[in-house]
Amino acid sequence: MTDHVTTHQAAEDARNEDIQIWLNGRVVPKAEAVVSVYDSGFMLGDGVWEGLRLYNGHWAFLSEHIDRLFEAAKAIDLDISLDKAGVIKALEDTRAANNMTTDAHARLMVTRGVKTRPFQHPGLSQQGPTMTIIMEHSKPSLPRPIRLATVPHIRGLPMTQDPKLNSHSKLNCILACIAAEKAGADEALMLDVNGFVNTTNACNFFIVRKGAVWTSTGDYCMNGITRQKVIDVCRADGIAVFERNYSLVDTYGADEAFLTGTFGAQTPISEIDGRQIGTGEMGEMTKHIRALYKDLVVQDAA
Repeated sequence: MTDHVTTHQAAEDARNEDIQIWLNGRVVPKAEAVVSVYDSGFMLGDGVWEGLRLYNGHWAFLSEHIDRLFEAAKAIDLDISLDKAGVIKALEDTRAANNMTTDAHARLMVTRGVKTRPFQHPGLSQQGPTMTIIMEHSKPSLPRPIRLATVPHIRGLPMTQDPKLNSHSKLNCILACIAAEKAGADEALMLDVNGFVNTTNACNFFIVRKGAVWTSTGDYCMNGITRQKVIDVCRADGIAVFERNYSLVDTYGADEAFLTGTFGAQTPISEIDGRQIGTGEMGEMTKHIRALYKDLVVQDAA
């Protein structure tokens, strides 16, 4: 199969050709938003990032996203050079420059900055961080549920590269995605170091079995904000939800499966390793959780 889709597939929008991008304190046209080939992010993937979603003039769960960005920066000993209020102002300045009110997605990126020489040591990054915000008109447009293939690439241990970090170093996940596409799927289902089902290359992963919602323990996956919100709304609604170890056998026998992420919220899965999941369409539990999540976004804006 070659008709691949992705969890971040969006409707084409010509306005994105003329967007304004925030770069190191200035809002500039897209064509002028360039960084040095000596930048730590380009050279080594040395940086962290955050994705945010704009709904009806409100950045969903903004404080949690900003907190996660600063926690990640602290973990890699990176000084963002702005406080949280300054980062939020930069986000709002970019939104205003693009006259965006809803159905917009922002990718906020901070690297260790420009190096004096093209080598690894962080001490060679002496000019301060590089920070940019790319904001696009972005409405999810998924023609069908996602097909997954299990790949040999795993989410690793914290002492190698902690999978909880939203780092610029995404090669492991990119290789997983390539392997899945070569297997005829859209994206990769990745296991943890113990062989239990964990996450995909781009999103967190859930299954539904006999009315209960399962996801991984969280030990080896990104600490997804949407993931946690799904767990929260399930608990508040009285839906049994478990963070647990489970195998591919459990997964193949699921009634439903879906992905979570800031962009797509809850994305249905039709097939895993050539096995149809449920009806192959979005299941009733996934639809219900989607509705609960939308209500939570509205509450967050109130």
